[in-house]
Amino acid sequence: MPVSISKRRPRTSKKTETKKPEASLKDPRTGCNSICSVFSSSILYRVPLTILFLFFIYLWSTSTTVISGNVVHICISSRKLNDLYCLTAGTQPGLHVPVSNFTKPVIRSEEEKSVVVLGESGERNSSNFTVGASPNVIKNETSTGERGSGLDQDSKPINEKSLDSFLVDWDSETGEKRYRYINSKDEDEETALKAVDKYLKIQRSWLSTGNNRNKQASCEGKGIYVYDLPSKFNKDLLGECSDMVPWANFCSYFKNDALGESIESLGKGWFRTHQYSLEPIFHSRVLKHPCRVYEENLAKLFYVPFYGGIDVLRWHFKNVSEDIKDVLAIEVVKWLGSKQSWRKNSGKDHVFVLGKISWDFRRKNKFSWGSSLLEMEEMKNPTKLLIERNPWEVNDIAIPHPTFFHPKTDDDISNWQNKIIQKHRRSLISFAGGARPGNPDSIRSTLIDQCRSSPDQCRFLNCTSGGCDKPESVIELFQDSEFCLQPPGDSPTRKSVFDSLVAGCIPVIFDPYTAYYQYTWHLPEDHRTYSVYINKEDLKAKKVNVINELMAMSLREREDMRSYIVHELLPGLVYGDPNGKFERFRDGFDITIDSLLRMISKNL
Repeated sequence: MPVSISKRRPRTSKKTETKKPEASLKDPRTGCNSICSVFSSSILYRVPLTILFLFFIYLWSTSTTVISGNVVHICISSRKLNDLYCLTAGTQPGLHVPVSNFTKPVIRSEEEKSVVVLGESGERNSSNFTVGASPNVIKNETSTGERGSGLDQDSKPINEKSLDSFLVDWDSETGEKRYRYINSKDEDEETALKAVDKYLKIQRSWLSTGNNRNKQASCEGKGIYVYDLPSKFNKDLLGECSDMVPWANFCSYFKNDALGESIESLGKGWFRTHQYSLEPIFHSRVLKHPCRVYEENLAKLFYVPFYGGIDVLRWHFKNVSEDIKDVLAIEVVKWLGSKQSWRKNSGKDHVFVLGKISWDFRRKNKFSWGSSLLEMEEMKNPTKLLIERNPWEVNDIAIPHPTFFHPKTDDDISNWQNKIIQKHRRSLISFAGGARPGNPDSIRSTLIDQCRSSPDQCRFLNCTSGGCDKPESVIELFQDSEFCLQPPGDSPTRKSVFDSLVAGCIPVIFDPYTAYYQYTWHLPEDHRTYSVYINKEDLKAKKVNVINELMAMSLREREDMRSYIVHELLPGLVYGDPNGKFERFRDGFDITIDSLLRMISKNL
């Protein structure tokens, strides 16, 4: 509140002025009171000015000056603000402003630090950007290298030469914040990246929020109809478990409603679940959903229990023609076409659950693997739930890979949360995986070399030699580690990302398509709350040592991230036992179904 202070002295009578000295001589206390009163008034006048002056000093020390066109923005950054807040603009300016990752930024050599000019539109102008390279931005820093923020007691200063591995900017059309992990090399790639952002935003608008089930929502207007497909589309496929792949018998994986055999050593709710078991697991849960209806005219959502992923898997390693690969896909679409419920909305209120990656259903030539199910015109409108989506298909929605943990009660979840949040972790970093020597784009060999060169900090579990065949080995390693390296494998996504999260191990992501461009309903947009991002292009160019980067993270940062993972994310990443019941938590299945119903309500 502004205060007006007059400099005019109040008028006093001569009589009063002549009596003051006399009074002070007679009573020294009176004289002292008068002097003290004048002194106090003087101090009180100066206190607001002093506070205001100190505030401006603090404001300047924690601010960043950003020039956008002809406008100078004074922006504040602090540990409480993830993004710059510009006082002069009232919000973030419409230009690229980097925000530090939880991990320390990538350290670059001097010759790589080319100056990036901000034009009048706020866009970057640079002639030496490369795809996937970390953007360079000049910014005002304190002597510690932090963005004007204080350090935690046990954190280390950021190297002043370091730069961010990703970029936060604001959409020029909507003004909304977005994360940029890849620098486009041409207009076509920029258009593609904008489409990815657009579809992610649309899918997030369908998310049904909430973190508990104390008040079960009404099923009115939310009926779920489950088609009774001929058994050749689902159950009969499971019957081929002994001959599904040449080197393994899958029959044990399909026990216990496809959860697999129980793992007693890990405790209640742990099973040997196969990564491709999503379809029968989901089917079992839908059949017992409280909003299931048995009349088509009462349904809001139609579930098609076609095990397309298992259909693909059985032909994956066999030399058969494309006609054989596609026979069930063609037949199920034809079967649906005969239904009035399908024709009514052209399949827009129908959902398929496909337990493999999107590309396994997008075969475009007869010599490749997979089926052409998702290339059929009739399959454009339905929603497809997959373990890995096509980022340029808005109706492809990624949901978590099945993990080994399938709790049955709220206590199962709570007990596991308490166990892993208190777990002493002896290793800073671990990597469970194998090299990809035949893939020149793979960063796995580099990670393995860096891990092996620092045995005191990093443990390597070689999956190529069978080290990962037992779920106990993987989960125990992740429980014992602070960070779990998650490079892309045969495709960008990894089941291991979810195994590490469930074990309370912070995943280190190297490709945004591994998680950030995938799981819009189950992982938050701000990846810094649950993961560390290191650009794989920097790793390929040997510009970063992952071990050193992760060693630089403070204990406070690690604990904050783990607490968020365990208490906020974990329940929504697992698929509960089909015979279980939750009252306080929503698992991955609940979030998916609730969001599907919200999506249908908004789109139809």
